[in-house]
Amino acid sequence: MLERIELNGPEELRTAAAEALKRSESFRGERAAVQSQIASGELARPQEPVSDPAQVGRRVFDAGGWESLPGSLVRSEGDPPTGDTAADEAYAGAGLTYFFFRDEYGRNSIDDRGMGMDATVHYGTRFNNAFWTGRRMVYGDGDDFLFTRFTKNLDIMAHELSHGVIQYEANLEYEYQSGALHESFADVFGALVKQRSFGQDAKEADWLIGADVLIGGSYAMRSLKAPGTAYLNHSVLGDDPQGATMDEYQDVGYYNDRGGVHLNSGIPNHAFYLAAMELGGFAWQRAGRIWYGALCHHLQRDADFQTAAAVFVQVAREEFGPGSLEEKAVAKGWREVKVL
Repeated sequence: MLERIELNGPEELRTAAAEALKRSESFRGERAAVQSQIASGELARPQEPVSDPAQVGRRVFDAGGWESLPGSLVRSEGDPPTGDTAADEAYAGAGLTYFFFRDEYGRNSIDDRGMGMDATVHYGTRFNNAFWTGRRMVYGDGDDFLFTRFTKNLDIMAHELSHGVIQYEANLEYEYQSGALHESFADVFGALVKQRSFGQDAKEADWLIGADVLIGGSYAMRSLKAPGTAYLNHSVLGDDPQGATMDEYQDVGYYNDRGGVHLNSGIPNHAFYLAAMELGGFAWQRAGRIWYGALCHHLQRDADFQTAAAVFVQVAREEFGPGSLEEKAVAKGWREVKVL
């Protein structure tokens, strides 16, 4: 999206997009360094939890429009609302994500050891992004032309926090198909946190990511239900470039979206959507449990789509039994996106 803004946006937004791309790549570098430390064992999780699972441990900082982290502390765990919308949304979003993973999957925070959840809001000027740096959340306020503040959608906050969960589990390499799986897991959990918060079953959910952050009533950032339709004929962004099946897979080089991590994540996203719809009910209870189990216990760092699809089917079989509805639904989803 930022690349398209840099190419097609009004002059004042092109400069902001170029700066956001630069900062975003820097954050990705920080996150990659943390992932490498985890993979090598240099950065290990504590052997024992550092806090009680009942305690979230949130802290929200305000960068005040600067690009230095963490900023000034404005709210800690248990403090009353600040009155700053972005700060209070970041606090609430961290809590809803924390309790989703704790209550549904028994997870104790991002690292499963009670890691504190830090976030910085009001990062930079007209910064069009949100980021998990490997250690904290960072939220921009948007440019108020294409994007509003990135704390406005729970699914975006949960998506970014889920990158932290992913780094402490399968720690998927952030490039090519493993990177697209990384992005897809974050989208899946982002959607599920939102659905659980709203009490929506699979049929009631909109399956959109960022519908309120991308300005314009008919636009969202991504769609799990129909990849490639989140935005169409947008004056700056054009059409959503995602594909839904392997027929639309984009075999691009590393320097194009790190091998298409956002472009191709629509394929595993859609496989999850299809499985969840086949199963019905609350998507986090069966389909989500299968995806979480695969992330935590079976996937390797360099997994591709075919390897991952086989793992999801295996986990469904282990969790719910050979020939179960769950196993069949997962296999069907991956067949329909033409991976299996």
